Amino acid sequence: MRAGQRNGLTDVAGLRVGHAAVTGAGARSGSTVVLAPPGGAVAGADVRGAAPGTRETDLLDPQATVQRVHAITLSGGSAFGLDAASGVMSRLERDGAGFPVAGAVVPIVPAAVVFDLGRGGDVRARPDAGTGAAAYDDAHDGPVAQGSVGAGTGAVAGGLRGGIGSASAVLDRSGSAAPGGPTVAALVVLNAAGSTVDPRTGEVLGTRSGLPGEFGDAPPDTAARERLAAAHAAHTRAVGAATTLVLVATDASLDKAGSARLAALAHDGLARAISPVHTLMDGDAAFGLATGTCPAPDPGTLYALQAAVAEVTARAVAHALLAAEPAPDVPSYRSLLASR
Repeated sequence: MRAGQRNGLTDVAGLRVGHAAVTGAGARSGSTVVLAPPGGAVAGADVRGAAPGTRETDLLDPQATVQRVHAITLSGGSAFGLDAASGVMSRLERDGAGFPVAGAVVPIVPAAVVFDLGRGGDVRARPDAGTGAAAYDDAHDGPVAQGSVGAGTGAVAGGLRGGIGSASAVLDRSGSAAPGGPTVAALVVLNAAGSTVDPRTGEVLGTRSGLPGEFGDAPPDTAARERLAAAHAAHTRAVGAATTLVLVATDASLDKAGSARLAALAHDGLARAISPVHTLMDGDAAFGLATGTCPAPDPGTLYALQAAVAEVTARAVAHALLAAEPAPDVPSYRSLLASR
């Protein structure tokens, strides 16, 4: 496979991504919104963490009535952060996007949250409807901002700064890399109880799924490996609530069951890039979106598309870790490599 032009979620034509952060003293949290194309996208979900915070995921069951969603909201703030989806709904209603009912539209906006309460010092500084509206206003179809932004503003993974990461892949009808085939892409909010780094070698686990030349960092030297191991050990002694979220999208035509399968396979990518995953401390949740601008895949292409889901998810996890910036109280992976 090969990466799309931006190596991110917006390589799936029609999708837009926006971020917003909570502002003020003691704040370190935010929200991210993924907007579907006009008319919505077919969606599914798969929740495997033991401590999830979600909204409207039951509606994504293939047996449920509504077939399309108009946005997905990912947010910090634990259960409080689910309020960010209300701001996204208000903006969509204003713009006339939603499930048609008598005299109105009802925007369908599933959501999920990560636990980052108090990471900036004030447990009350968390996303609300205004944060979701601001993320909506920021949404665009250009390169996806990654690292310590949006829902990843307060994210931590294995004692290191987490954040937003994204990656994409393009296939042809038979599954090999060539123009004209379906695209699959992932966006991750990395905020895991587990680690994304091999504590023995300092290797970022998700880079094992990288495409040629995608991750060009030199291996950590002995001093960097010692610093990474120390950060990992400190984290394991004080592990707290977490949650990693992932949204996988494709431009292929899939039904709700097929979109739910994308979400299920995204968890395979999390398992490749985070150890351990789906713990009692995590509320790991995945969404699958199909915009349907490409034809329904034949069996061989569908097989390749599904196999690529885990790959792009693992790569997105690695990008999130590598793009993160250090905070005063939480180092980033790159800051520990550069320390002397």
